[in-house]
Amino acid sequence: MAAPGPGLKYRAALSISYGAGLRATEVCNLKIGDIDSDRMLIHVEQGKGGKDRKVMLSPGLLDLLRDYWCEARPEGWLFPGKPKINQISPRQLNRAFTSAKNMAGVEKVATLHTLRHSFATHLLEAGTDVRVIQVLLGHAKLSTTARYIHVATKTIRDTISPYDMLAKLQDQTVKRSLQ
Repeated sequence: MAAPGPGLKYRAALSISYGAGLRATEVCNLKIGDIDSDRMLIHVEQGKGGKDRKVMLSPGLLDLLRDYWCEARPEGWLFPGKPKINQISPRQLNRAFTSAKNMAGVEKVATLHTLRHSFATHLLEAGTDVRVIQVLLGHAKLSTTARYIHVATKTIRDTISPYDMLAKLQDQTVKRSLQ
């Protein structure tokens, strides 16, 4: 089997950042044993603030990680650097993100941390409670999570005004009184 190219390794690492909302250092510090495929969780050791936490492991992300593992067979660190006794660095991960962004033709200003912001925003748009997002991101304060969440234009546009809800209620009341 040929040695794995950096493509799948960095695709898996960047996918964890978006798919689980991890910081660059948290992705780099992952070990093989931190992936719990039985419980579908990723164990984050010593995240920011020195706190451990568990985050979700989606089936699609697990499939990607299995493909990567079958190709690379990492030992110890999930994403080893050079030499393999060290993990990849956040700087290497940032470079991979910038390269992928440029290759995709994305002109919008974005950093690796944008993946974490997008994770939070997309969960909120899908109806996930903001307190659950707070736990997944590892924030001690809800106010920190609130800074991460960008409300999309579609969400704003699709939100029903209390005025319209009141008008609808009044219409229903009038219809009942006419019956």
